[in-house]
Amino acid sequence: MRHPHARNLASYAMRVEQSLGRRYPEPPHPYRNDYERDRDRIIHSRAFRRLENKTQVFSRRYSDHFRNRLTHTLEVAQISRTVAKALQLNTDLVEALALVHDVGHPPFGHTGEETLDNLMRSYRDRFDHNLHALRIAESFEQKYVDFPGLNLTFEVREGIIKHSRDYHPKLRPELREYRLEEQPPLEAQLIDVADEIAYNCADLDDGYEAKLLSVAQIRAGLPLFDRLIRPFERAHPEALEKLKFNEALKRMMDYLVTDLILTTRLRLRRAAVRSVDAVRGRNSRLVALSAAALRENRRLKGFLFRNLYSHPSIRAERKKITGSISGLFHYFVEHPRSLPSFYQKKTPGEPLHRVVCDYIAGMTDNYLLEQYRKYVGE
Repeated sequence: MRHPHARNLASYAMRVEQSLGRRYPEPPHPYRNDYERDRDRIIHSRAFRRLENKTQVFSRRYSDHFRNRLTHTLEVAQISRTVAKALQLNTDLVEALALVHDVGHPPFGHTGEETLDNLMRSYRDRFDHNLHALRIAESFEQKYVDFPGLNLTFEVREGIIKHSRDYHPKLRPELREYRLEEQPPLEAQLIDVADEIAYNCADLDDGYEAKLLSVAQIRAGLPLFDRLIRPFERAHPEALEKLKFNEALKRMMDYLVTDLILTTRLRLRRAAVRSVDAVRGRNSRLVALSAAALRENRRLKGFLFRNLYSHPSIRAERKKITGSISGLFHYFVEHPRSLPSFYQKKTPGEPLHRVVCDYIAGMTDNYLLEQYRKYVGE
């Protein structure tokens, strides 16, 4: 059954009919295409549900109003679909990729990822949330009798590992099936930029809501924001500061998203790209911001690192989180029989430190703290 929006796809879009399919063949569904089915499998997975209790930047001790990893994922999906539709890309594939892009993140955001990676380095190993997401999709999710994992299409699995970085074929021979020497389709390239726009703007919003950033501070550090808030100050001098902030933030996101659409469209035209194979054969990615917008985005990232992520209250919490994750990791390495049976069964075939890392990476914030209290103490 041909999907109605397939007629509107550009020649360089990844059509579901061209998919390399699933590792374990399945009969077609009567009214959902394969990328729609992938999206639905992701949404119904345990790993996706757990994102609701994984920190983005602010843990719940601040407020219930801040983004968590799940709400961030939904914002990335919204931005990605908007851009994909404007560029006539496959929105079904884009949505599936946006929804799955963070399922490999451990508890407590980037602090959790850095802590696990540092712990793994002591075993001459690494923790990579993209590769962990692939492991979740291919084996950890146990929902079907006919195959392990979610049995996602090749393009979604490829997008999981390629959306934000490239892996060298010689360094990652176990990933060779994913065409590491080629660029991913535009749908996967889009996710990384949409992700960055989403979290930069959202973190600015949450930082202001948490009263760790002031409007004066933001205006002084971000000339773009200052330019965008001025018209609202003139037109609505009596309006609440929060509403003027909201308007400027909304315009800033609109500026970045619009630039992404226009710049990518121009780059595609200049490169005379007409097919997915032409996209794959390029030396670099085609989905990108303009030089001017990239400068603004980097300025925003730098501002957040200096003023929000390095804020004393965030640093203090980060130290506690690092201690909890490290303490629990070392406990399970020393007491492997305390691991759940599913993970104990993996220890004969995999290094113990990897099994422990996988277990902790799957935890929610609350569950990790609960396990830490249970096994390690206050």
